[in-house]
Amino acid sequence: MSNSQELSGKVALITGAARNMGRAFAAALATQGADIVVHYHSNSAAAEAEETARLVKEQGKRALLVQGDLANPQVVEGIFKDTLQTFGRIDIVINNAGMIIKKPLVDYSEEDFDHSFAINTKAPFLVMQQAARHLQDGGRIINMGTSLLAAFTGFYSVYAGSKAPLEDFSHALAKEIGSRGITVNTVAPGPINTPFFHGEENEQTVAYLKSASVTGRLGQVEDIVPMIEFLASEKSRWVTGQTLLINGGFVTR
Repeated sequence: MSNSQELSGKVALITGAARNMGRAFAAALATQGADIVVHYHSNSAAAEAEETARLVKEQGKRALLVQGDLANPQVVEGIFKDTLQTFGRIDIVINNAGMIIKKPLVDYSEEDFDHSFAINTKAPFLVMQQAARHLQDGGRIINMGTSLLAAFTGFYSVYAGSKAPLEDFSHALAKEIGSRGITVNTVAPGPINTPFFHGEENEQTVAYLKSASVTGRLGQVEDIVPMIEFLASEKSRWVTGQTLLINGGFVTR
């Protein structure tokens, strides 16, 4: 991570920022000079969200903690309202919150399906709507998808299926608001060495996923951060409506 401060004066809202990649994105963009809105979902994540805010403040930047279920339109509207009241602007939105349930397609319950699509599809859609209404001209929307979009594999049907719409949301919104200089992209990581990933895997599946990369390892959060820094910056002004697979050769298309 550089500390060029090229995001000085900008405000970034990051959903699911209490831990894992969300925390790393918050710290990285604060290092670049942005103030950060740290979203977290449940009370159980409050302490971790506070730690993310502390990392932001260590960089001399401001942090606003916001909590709530992003599948609720009123909650999303409230988060954007609070952000604007606190900072007066929003420049960057990273749709990072998500959930994964891994099992055979025939074993998913209706509750599994509805919960996954609420968090992975409906929530980012609602966030994108508010972002389109409130972002400064020249803003950035970054949606976190999955490299499973390009994979031919089992047991991730509802996770991959609920993440897949982000690609089309990005295409449409990039066209609709591109004249304002706002870019909209989907970043699609492969397997990343985080608790989010390991929660649904075992020793055998981890070994297989490691072997699928060109260097025989899982991705690290640090492998994804540079792409987020780039997409959040002015340097990415000609990159929009794209799905960027970042996975060390795990899959391609």
